[in-house]
Amino acid sequence: MKAPRNQAGTFPQPVARPTPDSPDPVELYAALDLGTNSCRMLIAQPKGAQFHVIDSFSRSVGLGQGLEASGRLSDAAMRRAIAALRVCRRKLGYHRVRRMRLVTTEACRRASNGTAFLNQVRRQTGLRLEVIRAEEEARLAVISCGPLVSIRTEQLLVVDIGGGSTELVWIDLSAVPPTDRPRALMRLHSGFDGAPGPFPAARVVDWISVPLGVATLREQFADVEDDRARFALMSCHFEEALADFAPYHHEPQDQPAHFQMISTSGTVTTVAASHLGLTRYDRSKVDGLRMTNAQIDAVIGRYLRLGPGGRRRDPHIGRDRQTLIMSGAAILKALLRVWPTDRVSVGDRGLREGLLYAQMSADGVLETGPV
Repeated sequence: MKAPRNQAGTFPQPVARPTPDSPDPVELYAALDLGTNSCRMLIAQPKGAQFHVIDSFSRSVGLGQGLEASGRLSDAAMRRAIAALRVCRRKLGYHRVRRMRLVTTEACRRASNGTAFLNQVRRQTGLRLEVIRAEEEARLAVISCGPLVSIRTEQLLVVDIGGGSTELVWIDLSAVPPTDRPRALMRLHSGFDGAPGPFPAARVVDWISVPLGVATLREQFADVEDDRARFALMSCHFEEALADFAPYHHEPQDQPAHFQMISTSGTVTTVAASHLGLTRYDRSKVDGLRMTNAQIDAVIGRYLRLGPGGRRRDPHIGRDRQTLIMSGAAILKALLRVWPTDRVSVGDRGLREGLLYAQMSADGVLETGPV
């Protein structure tokens, strides 16, 4: 039986069952991300230079549905989110987790009733969610991608395509010894300015949070009936929004051996799954996969040829994702027009992983060996 995909664009991962020998709750950390589309949580314990997932949760809630038009979170969306958060609360209680960060992002940043919603969450679930700033959202996405950085990379662009916003961070790693480059990203948990220390630091050249994600971009062009025209308009609109992001005047392809783009999102994992022909999602095949510009173009071209009806029936996309995949593909296409590269690394990771790495790094519980 084929697994259905969720609205965030990936197949939902099976919820990890508690291990037979339950871990000491003192060692456990939790990270919850209530985004514009989905509510996701990981519970994990440190293991070497990384972490081991003990339990997980993911559910499509559509918190930002209708936000673009009304400026408010709808009652139905808030009810869906609170129902998901109640499940998270039970899991946190079951595992007796004490160290945790529970965050929400663009939908609550923008909604006029965002604060009222968080108060309602606290009353009805006991969970205290914090709205994180766009800079921290971008930083956490970067941290989560540390293990995907090539030791040959000197210039790195990390892109996190979310439901309500897209974060881009350009990082200069040329001053960092090659074998230390993956870990240098994880040291950014203290801020983009870096923390003083004995190690050469990754330098954040520029970053931007564009208030356009797969849900918000789609809503802005929902009145355009022609599928190809809507895709072209969305892609051009997103490219225009990048005007203020200019980390370097020269093009990355001037030094192709040293530039790497890492993209994290349901969009890029769906594109990767389509490229591989997966009808059942396999994270081990997708996370860390490298795709060329031509391969991504081929997948997006196929999506356009299928049209809305064909995409709804495509087993590589899934019923939920088909409504959002073209706005995400429009963003990805715009990025590759501006920074063409044959090295796009696919990351099936994001805010939750970044939150866990940041907490564990701050507590000094991760080993300092290779990532």
